[in-house]
Amino acid sequence: MREVVLFSLVKIVCVIVPLLVMVAYAVLVERKVSAFIQDRVGPNRTALPLIGQIPLIGPFLVRLGIFQPIADGLKFILKEDFTPQHVRKVYFWLAPAIAMIPSLMTIAVIPFGSQLGSQQMVIADLNVGILYTFGIVSLGVYGIVLAGYAANSKYPFLGGIRSSAQMISYEIAMGMSVIPVFMIVGNLRLNDVIAYQAQHGWLAFPFMAPHQTAESYWLWPFTLLSFAIFVVAAFAETNRLPFDLPESETELVGGYHTEYSSMKFGMFFLGEYAAMIAISAMMAVLFLGGWTLPWWGLNQPAQTTGRGVLQIAIFLAKLLLLMLFFIWVRWMWPRFRYDQLMHLGWKRFIPIALANIVATALVLWFQSAPVQ
Repeated sequence: MREVVLFSLVKIVCVIVPLLVMVAYAVLVERKVSAFIQDRVGPNRTALPLIGQIPLIGPFLVRLGIFQPIADGLKFILKEDFTPQHVRKVYFWLAPAIAMIPSLMTIAVIPFGSQLGSQQMVIADLNVGILYTFGIVSLGVYGIVLAGYAANSKYPFLGGIRSSAQMISYEIAMGMSVIPVFMIVGNLRLNDVIAYQAQHGWLAFPFMAPHQTAESYWLWPFTLLSFAIFVVAAFAETNRLPFDLPESETELVGGYHTEYSSMKFGMFFLGEYAAMIAISAMMAVLFLGGWTLPWWGLNQPAQTTGRGVLQIAIFLAKLLLLMLFFIWVRWMWPRFRYDQLMHLGWKRFIPIALANIVATALVLWFQSAPVQ
């Protein structure tokens, strides 16, 4: 029992610490990508006193902006924590934690490798892993709505109301988009979803398999449609452009976190990027084969530590590419009007997702029907 608890704590530390580092440097990457798109330089001044003076390497690291996340973190910690008199103080303090914690809890069931030594590379290998993730992700909206309500101010309240309507609308489409995955795989366990894709090809791209089957190609249009719906709904769920209506600086000043400062604002900031990482990890697991890469023979559970580390590296590479896609879209697409956002969710995505479920069920039925 002690060993189980100890290994679980080690895995939690080994997942949460890199996650927080990734969150910090995702902000730096976003600032650098936006600078590149807008023909600017981006962060290139912040330096630690000693490291920045190292010949050749120091100035290069400064120009890359490697130390900028450290400066941003110190700013959040040291900045004055101001609580306006008119806010509902208990809810005002509680909202940032509620907004951030669900993203960290979602990571608990994401398998980032098969095994390392004798340990599975997942904190909690639940047999209802997909349902758990959707249940936890849906809790994030409460932090945002509570922040808008607690601020006791017009613009934050409007941002919270927008966020609640938006996230509820697109959660339906996102949940319906993964139902074909349940039907095809026949299991809710995320490791089994990856194992299925290792044998039959990635659900988004079935030709990514050592041995393709006709059944995989018949189902490909429907799984690809599920993937497309999931990706668009993911932008809405994480409040990213073109669906950042809850913040919408040009209309609502800063949206639901207008009244926040210091580390409370930082927790909303970290929660958004942690949610991006969590949703990108879900996309990699459900539709892009997780830690598998067929051409290198990495579909089977790792027998050596080196092979396990390589599987983790492949999963992280997929995760980072999806994060870059999130960042690129933000700086290339304009924002939707709110009525357009709701129209797309209720009158387009939900009917299409429902039709996709029916079509997938019919194809599976024809494939399983006995030949007379």
